[in-house]
Amino acid sequence: MVWGPLIAWYLFLAGASAGAFLTAAFVEAKYPDSNKMRIAGRIIAPVFVGIGLLMLMIDAEAGLHNPLRFFWLVSNPGSVMTLGVYFICIYMPVALAAAVLEILKKKVPKWLTWIGIVFAFAVAAYTGFLLGVVKAYPLWNNAILPILFVVSALSAGLAATSLVGLITDRERFEHMWLIKKSHVILSAIEMVVLFTMLVIVSAGSFEGAASVHSLIAGQYAPAFWGGIVVLGLVAPFCIEGYPVFIAKRVETSTTSLVVSLIGEAGVLVGGFLLRLLVILAALPVLFL
Repeated sequence: MVWGPLIAWYLFLAGASAGAFLTAAFVEAKYPDSNKMRIAGRIIAPVFVGIGLLMLMIDAEAGLHNPLRFFWLVSNPGSVMTLGVYFICIYMPVALAAAVLEILKKKVPKWLTWIGIVFAFAVAAYTGFLLGVVKAYPLWNNAILPILFVVSALSAGLAATSLVGLITDRERFEHMWLIKKSHVILSAIEMVVLFTMLVIVSAGSFEGAASVHSLIAGQYAPAFWGGIVVLGLVAPFCIEGYPVFIAKRVETSTTSLVVSLIGEAGVLVGGFLLRLLVILAALPVLFL
């Protein structure tokens, strides 16, 4: 195994941070009166990426055990990992500045928001390309993984921000139909992209097929089906889809609140498990 759980946490938190920043920008544009959700997204963004970077630094394979590796990393612009560092070096201070301005109750300039949007997408995509450059692992080295991680990052950031909205400003949140529709659409897209990737990887090589088998029918199957598919994708899809597309009414009961909280938490759990299992289940091609 090249990487382990700490890297999975880093990939998840960096992606969710990007998703939270983008959610805050979306809320600001479409629901300018929803201050609590906007502020939540902007505070979550630097906190999540900061925790993720800390986990990256204390990873047993590098980080504080070999600080010089950070110097060599920054000085190698041909590396995808180096590009990711450049992206984060811009995204992190932008996200932090936006959060501080919100805390100080000052308006975040539009130019700062747009810089954050561009580099939030870059960070979300980078978390997929970071694994994809390792050619020996078919589960990582495919064109679909970065797309999957971007969609998952958007969904996780939206879920983290929505959790705060549900708890602190539920009445306003329940009327944010575009947010709810976005949840449903992202869950549907993620399911399609995930299973497309698994089919392509499985058909590409013996090692790829073995990796996919370990996910869907092997040692990782319970976490894959229960954690990623059911809890992280199907449940949120149904929970958010029912009131928006079927009932077409605002839910106000305590039961619906609990169910919604479970749905949002499920997205976060599924997002982390997706990255963890993609890392753990990957098998290398022995002869390239």
